[in-house]
Amino acid sequence: MPSSTLPADFAGARLHVVTGKGGVGKTTVAAALALALASTGKRVLLIEVEGRQGLSQTFDVAPLGVDEVRLVSHHSGGELWGLSIDAKAALLEYLQLFYKLGRAGSALEKIGAIDFATTIAPGVRDVLLTGKIYEAAGRTKGGRGSRQKGLHYDALVLDAPPTGRAVRFLNVNAGLADVAKVGPIRSQADSITGMLHDKRTLVHMVTLLEEMPVQESLDGLRDLADAGLHLGAIIVNQIREPHLSPSHIAALGGSDDVLDETLRAELVSAGLRPTNPMVRGLLSEGRDHAQRLALQDDMAAEIVAAGRPVIELPALTGGVEDGGIAVLSDELLAQGVR
Repeated sequence: MPSSTLPADFAGARLHVVTGKGGVGKTTVAAALALALASTGKRVLLIEVEGRQGLSQTFDVAPLGVDEVRLVSHHSGGELWGLSIDAKAALLEYLQLFYKLGRAGSALEKIGAIDFATTIAPGVRDVLLTGKIYEAAGRTKGGRGSRQKGLHYDALVLDAPPTGRAVRFLNVNAGLADVAKVGPIRSQADSITGMLHDKRTLVHMVTLLEEMPVQESLDGLRDLADAGLHLGAIIVNQIREPHLSPSHIAALGGSDDVLDETLRAELVSAGLRPTNPMVRGLLSEGRDHAQRLALQDDMAAEIVAAGRPVIELPALTGGVEDGGIAVLSDELLAQGVR
């Protein structure tokens, strides 16, 4: 099912947005993608915006804050940095930048005005969050006033909100339609929209080979495309390898008596003493596994029909610990991520 090669626009992307239904491993995939890009010699910034500190848990580091932290230095010369964007901190920074509030901004926070501003108008909150991404994407080497040429980061990977909120989050101008029609917030939203709709920004969809995640992913892809965003790859996570051969799966469709006799004979030949509970349990597990594989095949066909590049990632029996993220990173590289 995976594409043999990814399109050229994938290699040219500067901002990779990773979304997907909750529970499909979106944060893990975003981390693996960022590590894969860094291993090619790039300086990469990995960003989270939901405040769950999923990245710090993934890389086993202290909770990320408003300052960018180096997570990995790769022998290729690449670097992976991490950032957790907080809406309140972003608003305080915004007020200082545009209105020079200084200590007055802290006073507003104490009386709850900052919390009010970041919750009463979701569109403004999304502009603040994406505004930090916009700043990091456009930052030049050495910072403001530096004579060094080139961008500070070669690529950015955003662990975005889940599918149900991703379109609203990325379509910041629509969210501001009834909130701010003019002024600095609207101007910033226009600039952010330009970045998010640029062909160098790709939105990747993470899914599992299960009915609900696949259906939500396909619906989400249509909504993203309708919003004018550029689609990247469908990343199928946690692929389970078959434990039975095609001949064994075909045999499971036979009669119970024949299967019972065949399985008992194979257990005896393996030096085991078959019991009735053992045989019934193995047959039940075998049929469940065969049904799971058939479902995977059906869901894979629906994903292929969507017409997007497909990347497959294996299920990690030990989780992301003990080098699991590196395993997924290597898989992404092997399937053309650059």
